Amino acid sequence: MSNKNFDPENYPLQRETDTIIKYGIEIHKTPGPGFLEILYKDAFEYEFGKNAIWYDRERRYKIQYKDVVLPHQFQADFVVFDTVILEIKAKEGGVAEEDLAQTINYLKCSGCKVGLILNFGKMKRRIKQVSF
Repeated sequence: MSNKNFDPENYPLQRETDTIIKYGIEIHKTPGPGFLEILYKDAFEYEFGKNAIWYDRERRYKIQYKDVVLPHQFQADFVVFDTVILEIKAKEGGVAEEDLAQTINYLKCSGCKVGLILNFGKMKRRIKQVSF
């Protein structure tokens, strides 16, 4: 599929993010909104596995500070295609500023260029994309 208006500067990794969002829409339809985050994570793991999509669930990132590695780590919900951070939320109030900040931190320490935040907490799905 070709998109003449595709601008990789404004929408990096568009094919990859479109694929992830497609599965998010499917998951939002079945079982629907309002469950705990863990259900949606399990559903993504099922879809990625069934469709031979490369992913790593709950990848941990160590943080280097000067000459030491700090004891606390960041843990991204998913790294998909080894290039996209996927964060799953199930919040009634929508995606908050701290969710965006969390995803930006994951991008900084992972080397990934794009982060997606999908919120399954409401009837209308919410998707935020962050590029770094």
